[in-house]
Amino acid sequence: MNRLFKSPFLLLFGLIFLVAACQNSDGPEVQVDMDLEAPNFGLHDQNGEFHTLYYYSDAKAVVLYVQQNSCPINRNAVTDLKSVRRQFKGKGVKFFMLNSSVQDDRAAIQKEAEEFDMDFSILKDESQLVAEALQLHRTNEAIVLDPSTWTVIYRGPINDRIGYESQRDDADKHYLVDAINAQLKDELPVETLVKGKGCLIKRLHDDPAAFASISYEHDVAPILVAKCMKCHVEGGIAPWQMKNYETVFGWSNMMREVLRTKRMPPWHADPHYGLWEQDLSLTTKELQTLVHWIDAGAKKAEGEKDPLAAYTAVAPTWDQGQPDMVFTLNNEEIPANGVVDYRYQEHEVKLDKDIWATGFQVLPGNREVLHHVLVSVIYPEGFMEPIDRESPWLDGLLAAWAPGGETEVFPANTGRVIPKGSKLHFQMHYTTNGKAQADQSKVGLYFTDKQPENEYLMVGAFNPKLQIPAGEGNYENKAKQLFEHDATLYALFPHMHFRGKAMKFTALYPDGTKEVLLNVPNYSFNWQRGYNFKEPKKIPARTVIYVDAVFDNSAQNSFNPAPEKTVYWGDFSFDEMLIGYMSFEYDKDRKKLSMK
Repeated sequence: MNRLFKSPFLLLFGLIFLVAACQNSDGPEVQVDMDLEAPNFGLHDQNGEFHTLYYYSDAKAVVLYVQQNSCPINRNAVTDLKSVRRQFKGKGVKFFMLNSSVQDDRAAIQKEAEEFDMDFSILKDESQLVAEALQLHRTNEAIVLDPSTWTVIYRGPINDRIGYESQRDDADKHYLVDAINAQLKDELPVETLVKGKGCLIKRLHDDPAAFASISYEHDVAPILVAKCMKCHVEGGIAPWQMKNYETVFGWSNMMREVLRTKRMPPWHADPHYGLWEQDLSLTTKELQTLVHWIDAGAKKAEGEKDPLAAYTAVAPTWDQGQPDMVFTLNNEEIPANGVVDYRYQEHEVKLDKDIWATGFQVLPGNREVLHHVLVSVIYPEGFMEPIDRESPWLDGLLAAWAPGGETEVFPANTGRVIPKGSKLHFQMHYTTNGKAQADQSKVGLYFTDKQPENEYLMVGAFNPKLQIPAGEGNYENKAKQLFEHDATLYALFPHMHFRGKAMKFTALYPDGTKEVLLNVPNYSFNWQRGYNFKEPKKIPARTVIYVDAVFDNSAQNSFNPAPEKTVYWGDFSFDEMLIGYMSFEYDKDRKKLSMK
């Protein structure tokens, strides 16, 4: 203990000082709008799990308790909040903590939660957009939401037990309990707004009037070009084109909604693990810029040129030049509605010699309906395959594409063998959009006839023993992959279907240490993508990579076609899969090696 606090008097003085730091009696009275409707938002918690507010629409009430690290009142009130949670156990009330403090990062919040036994999901509002929307200014405020309307029915302290320089053993008034009881009875609480005591939250953007200075031309348009225009162009997969300011203005409110919920941009990797190529995620500053510009009316300066109108979208073409071989797939007719079974095609590789693929690109014929393309090699009889395969769609996959996918160029001095007499097997998945359409896609292959130093391989850690109970919202299962030889890992690709909720790749190294390589806590079947390391990962021999997956077979999963059914492994979208693809090369042994 610090020697200053060895004196009981000084210890008491120190505690009083910390508590006194929470109050600001000289500050202006904060006006709160009690007619506020909470907007939907998506946030990670301290453990890396992802939560979307409106997902909990089946709850009877949702409680958000405002937390901040090192706030004495917060720490003191944890037992009170736990007591309230116990009283309403099994009654459909969801409890969360919410941290909007600029000085607290996720690791620090996790440490605080462990130290003070805060066994709640603590949502981290890094951009402070939730704090702005809910008009948060102090900690120790409980906000009770009615999930049928997402209106605030109560905000204020848990009870009257804790003061700034004092606390009592028991409370006389139990505001939060009374508010929840009223909500469960479909009544309004007697007290809807109670002035509370808590630590002040420093808001970086506390003056909405300042948002008017955000420039569409200089601040907003560059973000849209860099992070959005790849899809929001003519012929792109997005449903509308960002062709000019007027179009963006018309869609601006919808943009704000999908930005707050992190539906857009379609990038689902947890930013706290790994650095990735072609990362489409927004920085906190970029996110604030876009939302604040929309909050201020999404205005454009008079007389300024429109950067989007001047932007020329480049039609999809061969990024790496004309491929060495192009496979034009057969035309596929897609109905207007319904679930389309996977389509399969086989095409011969018409060469009289062995080749080694060095890259590929898929040019979708119709991005509106093409969901993914997988390419596998059908080897000639008697050929020793470069990797033991459980299935052509699991191990030894040659190529894969899904919305957001890019041209893949294999690492230098590597390739995937395609021996003379092979065929390529194509799997296409289509989704309907209300209009009968057709697709004729192309796959370009780049190759060499000189054997490279290493095989560039793909393996799929999988688990077919899935049995997801009807209505289960948090079904967990896992797979694992042992690397028997030193390897270099280049990319990871999570794959599940409609019930897929989250997937995490964790390496267990031979020395017993663990490392989370990739966390995708907000998995979306509509936006599957591979994640390529910016710096390839060295994997020593005897490393095991665990793939932990979570599935949501409940009615709250808006993608779920049949929450009343138990779901098993299967090829179709209404079945399920648990596959963690990994692209790699062996470091030393140049011979064909098999995985265990």
